[in-house]
Amino acid sequence: MPAPTVAMHVMAGVMLDAAGRVLLAQRPPGKHLAGLWEFPGGKLEAGEAPVDGLARELHEELGVVAVAGEPLIRVPWHYGERSLLLDARIVREWSGEPASLDGQALQWCLPAEVDLAMLAPADQHILRALQLPTRYLITPDVPEDIDGWQRRVSAAIASGERLILLRFPSWPIESVRALAARLLPEARARGAHLLLSGDIDGARDLGDGMGVQLKAAQLAACEERPLPVTQWVGASCHSVDDLARAVQVADFATLSPVATTATHPDAKPLGWPAFEQQVSTAAVPVYALGGMTHKQEAQARQMGGQGVAGIRGFW
Repeated sequence: MPAPTVAMHVMAGVMLDAAGRVLLAQRPPGKHLAGLWEFPGGKLEAGEAPVDGLARELHEELGVVAVAGEPLIRVPWHYGERSLLLDARIVREWSGEPASLDGQALQWCLPAEVDLAMLAPADQHILRALQLPTRYLITPDVPEDIDGWQRRVSAAIASGERLILLRFPSWPIESVRALAARLLPEARARGAHLLLSGDIDGARDLGDGMGVQLKAAQLAACEERPLPVTQWVGASCHSVDDLARAVQVADFATLSPVATTATHPDAKPLGWPAFEQQVSTAAVPVYALGGMTHKQEAQARQMGGQGVAGIRGFW
């Protein structure tokens, strides 16, 4: 029996300048995925610590002396028979001006303006992790009150929240869409993203800035991305298999329930060790959901998650 393939550990530096721009490098002719753009970095050497390997690669590739910062996302990926673990870290401190030492083109871009299609496939998930916030707010199911919820969601957007799911299962679908239409201009103006719960058609009709959170049954039946890349797609996941499907059709996922919740009190919670293990298999950014508040944000990040999603603890 052949020995199992060991994934190549590759470091990626997400270099952010004072203006919030990120540095991208284009893969030169003759290399795998030539012409596509990526976050600079390279393969770890045997026995090398990740932070040391990233600093070495950035020095060899760009001529800078960099300090690796906090982890962003770890992307397990397969290119044919070759497996890799793309380990992305934020880099905010370096000395020297990045220069092309390997013949690669370089460009600085605002993350929100990067075209997903220009990136190598694995690097697309790094971009999404960079674009996504660490909090994902979900509205509670309450009696219909469009005016009141317009004020509450508007206030959340004004305070800096950038990802909000409008989830009102007891409301008529037309009322939820009407609320979304009222909120969308403000969300677009502030760079926030709104999502509808399971309503793909409604999101498609509302256009850019309006996404959808796929329910578990929708995710199981989904064979391709349901919306353009300008409209974000989330996936409701409860297992490793769900997360594997989410990679194919979504920008991010929620994994639940991490802890006991009032919404689903009979559901057995995953707990943090299982959350960490399942997230380690996922290429997409994953939010911890179920019994979460702002206080668990740092723990979710420590366990490899994008952050926390919540209902009662966020309103």
